[in-house]
Amino acid sequence: MNDQFSLKGKLALVTGGAHSIGFAIGKGYAEAGAEVVFNCSNQESCDKGVAAYKAAGFDVRGYVCDVTNEEQVNNLVKTIEAEKGTIDILVNNAGIIRRVPMCDMSLEEFHKVIDVNLSAAFITAKAVLPGMVKKGHGKIINMCSMMSELGRETVSAYAAAKGGLKMLTKNICSEFGGKNIQCNGIGPGYIATEQTAPLRADGHPFNNFIIAKTPASRWGTTDDLVGPAVFLASNASDFVNGHILYVDGGILAYIGKQP
Repeated sequence: MNDQFSLKGKLALVTGGAHSIGFAIGKGYAEAGAEVVFNCSNQESCDKGVAAYKAAGFDVRGYVCDVTNEEQVNNLVKTIEAEKGTIDILVNNAGIIRRVPMCDMSLEEFHKVIDVNLSAAFITAKAVLPGMVKKGHGKIINMCSMMSELGRETVSAYAAAKGGLKMLTKNICSEFGGKNIQCNGIGPGYIATEQTAPLRADGHPFNNFIIAKTPASRWGTTDDLVGPAVFLASNASDFVNGHILYVDGGILAYIGKQP
C-alpha cells in the first residue's frame, strides 16, 4: 500500500512553489520521495524558497520564470529536462486574485488574473506534455478553487479563470488520458495563509462567516492539501482522471446555518 502512494524516483515541478500552498505541496512531495523543482517570478522569492526547503531538510532547485511567458516556460522545461530528466508531475499552482467589483475592474486587470491563473496552466501543461507522452505516463494537477463552482462579489476575473481551469483540466484528461496521463484538479476551500491572516482575526465578520459556512467549523491549513496532492500525483490515482477534488471542509455540500 505504501508503494501506491510513494513518489520515489519521480520529478515534480510545482509552479509558484516557494511559499504558502505551493511550498506545502512541494515539501509533501519531497517527503514522499520525489525530486522537486519550482519556479518563481523573481530571484529574491526563488532564493527564499530554496532556503525554506533547505531548512526543512530538502535540497530543492528553484528557477526564475514568468509562467505567463510561453518562451520562458518552454526554456524552463528544456532546462529542467536537460538537468534533471523528464517531468513526471506538474502542479499548476501559481495564481493571483484581485478583489475588485466587476464594474470597477479594468480589462487589463481582468486579463492579468486570467493570464496567471488560466493561460499559464495551459502554457506549462503544453510544455511538459510531449515529454510525458514520450515517457508513457504523467500527472498534471491544476489548483482550481471553490470559485470553479461558485461566484462571489468582487472576484469575477478569478471565478472566470478558475472555472476555465476546471474545464481545461477535463479537456486535458479527454485528450491525453489514452496516453496514460492523468490530469486532475484540487479545489481548496478557505485556507489559513499569511494573506488571509487579517481576515481570520477573532471577531472579524468574514472569519465568523467562513466558520459558520464550513461544516468543519474552521479554516483549512496548507497541510490539509498535501495528502490530496500526493494522492493525485501517485500511482494510487492512476484511474482517476478529469476530477476536481474539493478540499473545502464541506462548504460546497452545505447550504449554511439558518439565521
